[in-house]
Amino acid sequence: MSTVLEAITTRYSTRGYTSEALTDKELDTIIEAGLKAPTAANRQEIHFSVLEGDNPILAELENDKNRLRGLENVQHNFYYEAPTVIFLSADSEYKWSPLDAGIAVENMALAAEDLGLGNLIIGCIYDVLRGEKRSYYEEKLAFPAGYEYEIAIAVGHKDASKEPHTFDKEKNVTIVG
Repeated sequence: MSTVLEAITTRYSTRGYTSEALTDKELDTIIEAGLKAPTAANRQEIHFSVLEGDNPILAELENDKNRLRGLENVQHNFYYEAPTVIFLSADSEYKWSPLDAGIAVENMALAAEDLGLGNLIIGCIYDVLRGEKRSYYEEKLAFPAGYEYEIAIAVGHKDASKEPHTFDKEKNVTIVG
């Protein structure tokens, strides 16, 4: 089995991290995996905003997410205390941006797995980042002009584990002949 297939097989959404920061080499490897992702018409329109897990804007996002969802007494924040959170934004006028960001974030997740790091692909803050405080967050997260949030990924050293998700191939796959 190849390294890529092993990473696909063993990767799971990590919901517990140590406080150990990523090394510059680990972060660079993950970012480069995202940058190497194919994009429609080779537009390469994905932008990566990297934040340390203690950045105050993350707590503000968490509070706004909980307010919008009517949540109280949440045990963990949306990135499960990971030491690094990377936001992917893209050209708001380009129809393929959401797909391109999805491809990039999967490359990043598999690269993190290959490095032995945990990761969590994050969509739960979509309504906050596309809502009433959209411009405020776009500025705070240093999105380029005309770009909007697509998806995020939390990355760090694993402090929790679980089995990769299961699937029902017969239910989810149809071979059309």
